[in-house]
Amino acid sequence: MEFTKSTVIGVIGSGAMGAGIAQVAATSGHRVVLFDSNNKALEKSKNNLSITLEKLIEKGKIDQETAQNIFKRIVFAHDMDSFKNCGIVIEAIVENLDVKQAVFHHVETIVTEDCVLASNTSSLSIASIASACEKPQRVLGIHFFNPAPVMPLVEIIPAISTNEVLLIETKKLIDSWGKTTVLAKDTPGFIVNRIARPFYSEAIRIHEEGIADFATIDWAMKEIGGFRMGPFELMDFIGNDINYKVTETIWEQFFYDPRYKPSLTQKRLFEAKHFGKKAGKGYYDYSPNAIVLNPDKNFEKAEAIFLRIFAMLVNEAADALFWQVASKEDIDLAMVKGVNYPKGLLSWADEIGLDKVVNLMENLRKEYNEDRYRTSTLLKQMLKNGINFYS
Repeated sequence: MEFTKSTVIGVIGSGAMGAGIAQVAATSGHRVVLFDSNNKALEKSKNNLSITLEKLIEKGKIDQETAQNIFKRIVFAHDMDSFKNCGIVIEAIVENLDVKQAVFHHVETIVTEDCVLASNTSSLSIASIASACEKPQRVLGIHFFNPAPVMPLVEIIPAISTNEVLLIETKKLIDSWGKTTVLAKDTPGFIVNRIARPFYSEAIRIHEEGIADFATIDWAMKEIGGFRMGPFELMDFIGNDINYKVTETIWEQFFYDPRYKPSLTQKRLFEAKHFGKKAGKGYYDYSPNAIVLNPDKNFEKAEAIFLRIFAMLVNEAADALFWQVASKEDIDLAMVKGVNYPKGLLSWADEIGLDKVVNLMENLRKEYNEDRYRTSTLLKQMLKNGINFYS
């Protein structure tokens, strides 16, 4: 299988992610078949794409002719039979394993023998999805980040059965779309959604303990750490429904490892439908007359907050490296390009000092006596041998 500009790209699901992937492929010169079983959703996607392209023209990013060509390359399909001539079909639907398996099983009966089937899942097992197919060797994960036309990172995830040549050719295809690709092992959350868990969970834990409020924690991570958004701002932006479900899925798939355990605070916001900006309320209130929370700008407290969350993030990144989820270069690249971290966590750890990270983790473990705070074996080995990640 070798992909060319003439390869037709299929996309299942016309929501924000599916429509975004279709736009990326069409912008790169491919004909695209965008399918959705919901006619209203498909029509909405069509209108939204037209609006998006108009905005890009207004901003001078593309001209009128380019916009028209992008739009013409996308077929908005109501029938999966439209995938017959596709070289690759990318699924971007609800994060439900049963639903995804049913869709893959059906699509396989429509496409050609050498058509690649890919899932945009953010946390589900690629091997489990592939198991629904007669030819699991042609299935892999291609995880875009939202919004797909803007975010540069794409995680490429082979299942245990994925054909290696197919993997290489698929990576070349996504690279040709101008994306930054990283390879990840088929483990819960892959690279980004696994390693980023403490950014949210430890921030919530700090709040639950009464150490600081949402605004103060957010300010600390931006002011001391240089993050573009604080954890509570980011959760409200992503959507607390999505963030909670990803957390819950990763926790379950890691056999309920306490390191990934969701918090009751997260669960209650999810139950109350306080999903964040899109719902008008999340950790913050987004109503017109809402009271703006001012942070406690205590630098000593802010540094302690940053270092605690930072140590947990580095610990998770080191563990991902220890278990060969990805290379150290791809881990650092993924966190910078996928979630806009100021620096790669492993190179950042070298800069701050592995001794400081390990000491913080050991002190947290001693204070709370929880397995949540166990120090990565790799970090302990490296500190013992006096080596860094990049030296």
